[in-house]
Amino acid sequence: MKTVQLFSDGAARGNPDGPGGYGVVLKYTDAKGILHEREYAEGFQKTTNNRMELLGVIVGLEQLKLPCRVEVYSDSQYVINAFNKGWISSWQKKGWIKSDKKPVLNRDLWERLLAAAAPHDIEWNWVKGHAGHPENERCDFLAASAADKMKDL
Repeated sequence: MKTVQLFSDGAARGNPDGPGGYGVVLKYTDAKGILHEREYAEGFQKTTNNRMELLGVIVGLEQLKLPCRVEVYSDSQYVINAFNKGWISSWQKKGWIKSDKKPVLNRDLWERLLAAAAPHDIEWNWVKGHAGHPENERCDFLAASAADKMKDL
């Protein structure tokens, strides 16, 4: 099984409901030791930071054509803790209701993320944002650039 590193970040200007974007970097080193790297970014006119954080991971996973071992890196505790702290399992068991009895926000994207993640063996890793992590900084640049392009539309 191939091991892929997926780095992702989201951004929103005027959160909530301002322009936003996501940035993703995928890295894979093949059997010959050759590094393959791809970048993805997209902007939206009205969104939230959390939606962009989720969508970045989703888009990255959806690029993978075969089951892989995936190391996901994100500065979003919203995304990482949902898996590492079991929030998402609890939400599903409770019919997508949180512990405060309110509906889970962004259910559409959580369900899409679960579908995209299903074929893979995923390790969810939190990285501190804006702390000099090269791939996180690159994803932040991609996400912010995508968001900024939407401000002019």
